[in-house]
Amino acid sequence: MANDIVLACQWCGQLNRIDAARYADRPKCHQCNKPFLLDRPVKVKDEDFDRTVLGSDIPVLVDFYADWCGPCKMMQPLLDNLASELAGRVLVVKVDTDASPTVSQRYGIKSIPLFGRFENGQLSGTAVGAQSLDALRQFALGADAPTPQ
Repeated sequence: MANDIVLACQWCGQLNRIDAARYADRPKCHQCNKPFLLDRPVKVKDEDFDRTVLGSDIPVLVDFYADWCGPCKMMQPLLDNLASELAGRVLVVKVDTDASPTVSQRYGIKSIPLFGRFENGQLSGTAVGAQSLDALRQFALGADAPTPQ
């Protein structure tokens, strides 16, 4: 079973293909040799969204957020926990809606935080508003969209 994801190195920007199942081995960038930390949310921008999110072999939970959004900030510790718990099974990414307007417009993001679950290159569900850790976990693993908490 393929577990490949493509991530831009946070240090040098080089795109790397990574086997998510080997996240515990701390994969390193082929260009600068610095580690990818898959046990925390990964920031993704417009230019890398399609390759990282839509091209992922594993499910992806996308947090569409903005730095000025209070509820978005409240969700950060939960996303950190979830990324650590589900590392290698679900990729947790963050998309700043202000810095990535193309992706935000493509998916019609009008309220944040908005969580999108992507599977096999397709948006399979969304959840709007702050969520509990349990609801977000179930959503990331493929359950129906939770109701706002």
